[in-house]
Amino acid sequence: MGEIIQLVALAVLVASLAYVLLLIFGNFRIQNATLVSAEAESQFFRTQIAEIMDRRQIIKAQDETSWQGFRKFKVERKFPEGGGICSFYLHPHDDRPLPFFEPGQYLTFKLDIPNQKKQTIRCYSLSDQPLSDYYRVSIKKIPPPKDNPDAPPGLGSSFFHDNINEGDIIDVKAPAGQFFLDVTKPHPVVLIGGGIGLTPVLSMLKEVVTREWRTEVWFFYGVSNGGEHIMKEHLKELAEKFDNVKVRIVYSRPKDEDVEGVDYDIKGRVGVEMFKEVLPSSNYHYYFCGPPPMMNSLFEDLREWNVPEDHIHYEAFGPATVKKKQEADVSSGAEGAGEKSAEGFTINFAKSNKTAEWTSAAGSILDFAEENDVDIDFGCRAGNCGT
Repeated sequence: MGEIIQLVALAVLVASLAYVLLLIFGNFRIQNATLVSAEAESQFFRTQIAEIMDRRQIIKAQDETSWQGFRKFKVERKFPEGGGICSFYLHPHDDRPLPFFEPGQYLTFKLDIPNQKKQTIRCYSLSDQPLSDYYRVSIKKIPPPKDNPDAPPGLGSSFFHDNINEGDIIDVKAPAGQFFLDVTKPHPVVLIGGGIGLTPVLSMLKEVVTREWRTEVWFFYGVSNGGEHIMKEHLKELAEKFDNVKVRIVYSRPKDEDVEGVDYDIKGRVGVEMFKEVLPSSNYHYYFCGPPPMMNSLFEDLREWNVPEDHIHYEAFGPATVKKKQEADVSSGAEGAGEKSAEGFTINFAKSNKTAEWTSAAGSILDFAEENDVDIDFGCRAGNCGT
């Protein structure tokens, strides 16, 4: 009987000890979880503060070194990239430091082109990362349209290729534009360039790797074939050097000498169907620039893929714009839209003291002004450049 009592007492003691140990361990786990949670919260706020301070430093540097109006730049280097594209390296004529620019922004040029009534304004994207001593723009010489081979080639691009040489001085406005990547807030991104639309997203890619982002970065570059493929070795080097950077070169019409797996990765056209096969998910911010068909299809297809509209960032070159589907529906078939367009509007050009009737057939206000011999300053013809 005594032995039984001793065993019961021992069991109670063991159970009590186990209960105490559980309480201690549970309390330790709670304390540890609280510490982990507090540390995670602290790290989050430290990251937020660092991003704010980084952004403030960028804005401060821009304010201190930026300029108003046009500034003289010297063409230090002119380098043919291939595919009808030439890069121009520009150094400030006054040797003062250059302001930081947001990767994706552009420069505005004022050109004295012979046989033009006035100076020509053109905008070209910066194609390198922000540096303090030079800017780089990469410009494609625009040929006549395929359906109108007798038309003149691109005015500004031809002048750069044929007339601007090393040592020349040109007038340049400070970097501008709302299409850019905020490099102070690392997040998974898909950068997409079609043809010469490579330039702004290449600037983004170079700044991302310089800042050592550790988030996923996908880079799609679409061209017809190897003859249009520029920056080939540079892109290959970036992909090999940074594990988080995934470069995919896409040829839509490869030539016989173009080797898949060597010169390019995928045959086809850059688009959402390709993303569905290549990307792990749709959960990225998308930045893209390229020819009009690519721009319009990408925008609508990304929305149909349930990508939030505030995750879709784009820029159109030349007269191209991205027309959202509801806008296209209103302009092309909505009830009453035709009657309203047919009525038109009376446009008064105050400086020239000219008045004319505008209808949808006249195109943009810029086209309409030119038809009526009214001079208006412009750069991109798409409403992106702010002129």
